[in-house]
Amino acid sequence: MTTPHHDTPSATQQPRDKAPSALVPWALGLALLLVLAGLALFYYATRTATGPQRGSIHKVVVGDSSCEPADFKLPAGLTTFEIHNASRRPLEWEILDGVMVVAERENIAPGFHSLLTVKLRPGSFAITCGLLSNPRGTLEVTPTTSSEAERLRPPLQSFIGPLSEQRVFLIMQGNAMEREAQALAAAVEAGDLDAARAHWLAARLPYKRIEAVAGRFADLESRIDPQADYLQGREEDPGFTGFHRLEKALFEQHTLDGLAPVAQQLAEDAGQLKGRIRALQQKPEDLAGSALWQAERLRDGALEHGQNPYAQSDLADLQANLEGMAKSVLLLGELLQGASAELATRVRADFDGLDKALQSLQVNGAFPAYREIAPAQRAELDRRLEQLAQGIAQVNPALGLE
Repeated sequence: MTTPHHDTPSATQQPRDKAPSALVPWALGLALLLVLAGLALFYYATRTATGPQRGSIHKVVVGDSSCEPADFKLPAGLTTFEIHNASRRPLEWEILDGVMVVAERENIAPGFHSLLTVKLRPGSFAITCGLLSNPRGTLEVTPTTSSEAERLRPPLQSFIGPLSEQRVFLIMQGNAMEREAQALAAAVEAGDLDAARAHWLAARLPYKRIEAVAGRFADLESRIDPQADYLQGREEDPGFTGFHRLEKALFEQHTLDGLAPVAQQLAEDAGQLKGRIRALQQKPEDLAGSALWQAERLRDGALEHGQNPYAQSDLADLQANLEGMAKSVLLLGELLQGASAELATRVRADFDGLDKALQSLQVNGAFPAYREIAPAQRAELDRRLEQLAQGIAQVNPALGLE
């Protein structure tokens, strides 16, 4: 009789208990260390850094019954207080204007610190030092030039009138420039040299009145009013276009030959400039800012050397520049009078002084060629322009626009 054969289960079929891997305790330990390290870093961070620090930094240590220091005398402006809780209880630290909370930090735990950044305005304030029963500290904020300008700053709606009037002025001058540029192109096409010269001079004046704005459009300016000295090939450079290319032919070469495309391009560019000015949205600070830009530009060699070497019409250009600058700045006159009457009087007097100095150079009611203006006379114009620029530079800060 044959003994039955029982198959022995294979190794893969035999049940067995899986022993835990030796790496598991290590992994758990590492995870625990990471958690502890994270908590430690969090604890350290909360004790040492709680926010951005801006402006001047002033440390305050709050104890169980008082602050150190308890009293501050600070200038107006952006300030950061670093508040350390050296007491045994959570605390809050507040700046109070009467019963109103100006700024505060709450729930600062014992041993911790917090940062409070606030823009201080002039006045006298109280400071809570921990418990409400503790004596209060004081904060005396003194005025600064900036805070006074901000306090006196007119509301934005006050600038609507000046900005609107300036916009109308710019549009009208842009229209006048385009009209005269088109007439210039027609005179060139007709072969009328005298009429072309007259319209060149007439187109130049409205451009100069709005140059403080128009000169910011670099692409158009490089076609309308490029100076030969700034071009690689000077007068022979292909980029020598616009007013000065026409000026050389009309006033030095006495010819209209080849000018028709140049004059037509000037008329088209004047049209583009008019369109951009119509679409331009100026800000209150642009009124004085553009005039200051123009004044500094004129002082950068324009008065010393002149800009119209062929027509010699630089004094007429300067008068037009001055008219445009005066328009934009003196539109702010009423607002400036309220903010700084002294500055308003000074700026107006400086405009008048430069205008009178300019008019004194006329001969029989007309400006002479710029080459006839002596270096000392040019230096006097530059001195007066510098004085005017210094006054204009103070207008925006006085109105709180910076």
